[in-house]
Amino acid sequence: MLLLVAVFGIGGAVWYYKSVDAGLRRTDAFGRGHDARAAKATGGAQNILLLGSDSRDADDPGHTPEPGDAHTDTIVLMHVDAGHEKAFLISIPRDLYVYVPRSPTHPELGDTNAKINAAFAWGGLPLAVRTIEGYTGVRVDHVVMVDFEGFKKAADTLGGVDLNNGREFTSIAEPNYRHFDRGVIHLDGAAALDYVRQRQQFADGDFTRMCHQQQFLKALLDKATSTGTLTNPRKLDAFLKSVTKLLTVDNGFSLASTALQLRNIRSDDLTFLVSPNLGPVMAGDQSVMAPDDAKAKTLYDAVAKDKVADWISHNDTGLEEVASAGCAGQ
Repeated sequence: MLLLVAVFGIGGAVWYYKSVDAGLRRTDAFGRGHDARAAKATGGAQNILLLGSDSRDADDPGHTPEPGDAHTDTIVLMHVDAGHEKAFLISIPRDLYVYVPRSPTHPELGDTNAKINAAFAWGGLPLAVRTIEGYTGVRVDHVVMVDFEGFKKAADTLGGVDLNNGREFTSIAEPNYRHFDRGVIHLDGAAALDYVRQRQQFADGDFTRMCHQQQFLKALLDKATSTGTLTNPRKLDAFLKSVTKLLTVDNGFSLASTALQLRNIRSDDLTFLVSPNLGPVMAGDQSVMAPDDAKAKTLYDAVAKDKVADWISHNDTGLEEVASAGCAGQ
C-alpha cells in the first residue's frame, strides 16, 4: 500500500486527478457507533491510514477484493505535516499485541487483547480504524487500502525499479524461489511483489518485510521522478490506471485534493519509523510483538500535535529511517 505515496507526489496537471477519483473503490471505513474519537488535526496536518492486504489471488481477472476478505499484512500510519512538506510513515507490526474492541459485525469477537491485524479480520476496516485510533490516540482522517498486487502493477508500469538489497537471500515462494543478490538489484513487477512479501526466512521476520516495503516505496518514487512519469501525461495516465483500480478508500477521500496538497513531496521528504515495541514475547501459545507503551505514547502524542520531527530529534535513531538502519545493515 505504500506505493500510494508515489501517486501523492505528482506535480502538475492536477486537474486530471478529478477524473481519477471516479475510478476508486469506496467503502464506509469508519462505521457507526465509534464514540470518543480523538480530535481532528488542525493547521492542515493529516493522518492517513495505509493498509496492504495480501489476498494472493488478484491474478484472477474475476477477483474483486473486498475489505475483510484478507489479512492486513501492511499497516502504516502516515502523518503529513501542516506545511505538506514532510511525511512520516509509521509502520505498525501486524503482530503488535493491543486491545481490539468488540466487532460490530461479529459481536462474539473482539473486546480482548490480540494481534493488531486481527481487528481487520474480525470487523473489517471500521474495527481496524477503531483499534488503531484507540491504541495511538490519533484521529485517522482517511483510509486507503491496496492489495499487494498493486506493487507488481506499479513497478511494471515504470519498467521496474532499482534498489540496494542489504542481504543476499532466496525467496521461499513457490514455484520460482527467486534469488536476490546483495547490492543494487533490478526488480520487475513479479520480482518486486516477491521481494516485499518475504519474511519467514528472516530472524526478525516482519521487520525485514517492513524494511523491504519501505525500500521499494522509495525506489518507486525515485523511478517515477527520474523517468518523467510524474510530468508526462501519457505515462502518468498509465501509472494511475494501474494503481487506482486496486485501491479501496473511505467515502470522503479525494485523490485529486490529496495529490494537490502533497505534490512537492519526494523520497527525501519521507521518514520511516516503526511503532515502538519491546520485541517478540509469548502471549499464551502465540508469539506476539509487545508494544512499548511508554515510548509509543510520546510518539503518538507528537503525531497528534504535529511535532514528529521534534520527537525524532529527542529520541534515539533506532526507530528512524528503517531503510538505512535495518535493510542496509541486515
